[in-house]
Amino acid sequence: MGLLEERERAARQRVERLQAELQEAEAAWERFVIARQAVAEVLAEPPAREKAPSAGVAGERGARVAGAVPGSVVPVWRDGLDPGALAPDYQRLVEVLVASGEEMDCRQLAAALGLEPVPAKVEGVRSKAKRLAARGWLVEERPGMFSLLAGRAGGS
Repeated sequence: MGLLEERERAARQRVERLQAELQEAEAAWERFVIARQAVAEVLAEPPAREKAPSAGVAGERGARVAGAVPGSVVPVWRDGLDPGALAPDYQRLVEVLVASGEEMDCRQLAAALGLEPVPAKVEGVRSKAKRLAARGWLVEERPGMFSLLAGRAGGS
């Protein structure tokens, strides 16, 4: 029995080490996905001289960020801020969740956005959904399942 317990303890320690390595690898992978997407967004933007100047946040209730452009920063949600403050891709993601009224995984979100549910597209959606969740627009109650918090749709 002592040998079995020793082997069990060694196996548990190995599992814990591998889980820690997996978490580190997933974090590094997610950073690379985000970096690649950021570079693609920057390269897709027109040169700076062709951009229209963007206005700042206007008003307090129902505030919007005028001129939200692809690749812009996702603002932290606050009372009165509506999805118009988000870049178009993020607005569409929120609209899909508003329309569904229930939580969705990233494959479902990708399909609802009209994207092929292939890994590259699903990971792009996952990155955006995680960013929205980190900034208070969405909630991820279960891993990989996203939904809106009550009142987060800004009444739209």
